[in-house]
Amino acid sequence: MPKASEIKKNQAVEYEGRVYFVKDIERSVPQGRAGGSLYRMRMYDVVTNQKLDETFKDSDMLNLADLVRREATFSYADGDEYVFMDTEDFTQYMLNRSAIEDELLFITEDTQGVMVILVSENPVAIDLPPTVELTIEETDPSIKGGSATARTKPARLTTGLVVQVPEHISTGDRIRVNVEERKFLSRA
Repeated sequence: MPKASEIKKNQAVEYEGRVYFVKDIERSVPQGRAGGSLYRMRMYDVVTNQKLDETFKDSDMLNLADLVRREATFSYADGDEYVFMDTEDFTQYMLNRSAIEDELLFITEDTQGVMVILVSENPVAIDLPPTVELTIEETDPSIKGGSATARTKPARLTTGLVVQVPEHISTGDRIRVNVEERKFLSRA
């Protein structure tokens, strides 16, 4: 049983007799207390998808629920449902747009290394690789000699994500993006 301070984003925990998937964690250190940190977790019920915001002390013990990660590729969108296909046994997993809204900015049909997270055989979220390759849909024209300076310009990618890129990058270029920081890394 891990402490609340050891729980990470995209883990499943058992709490009050239900299984929750941790989507976000905020750590805070209260002023004037010699005690430990507080961890505010935004969790979603695996069965009902109901949101729960709960605060834990760093020493609170939580039970981890069994979760399985399966490698998958994005297949297609059907309204608000997004379908991912298991690369091993071709099982299709449907996830609602609201469950994976942040991750959709990094997913195309070419994206490799996407993991569908299953809790009790139900898909609850996706885990992205640390970096993804995306194509620039629109940016200001490139400037010759722009690689000599560290100035940047905004670029809109095919998924709708906007990142700052160096001036020598132009529309149509494929770039690598750090998923966690949402930053340009290099040309692909």
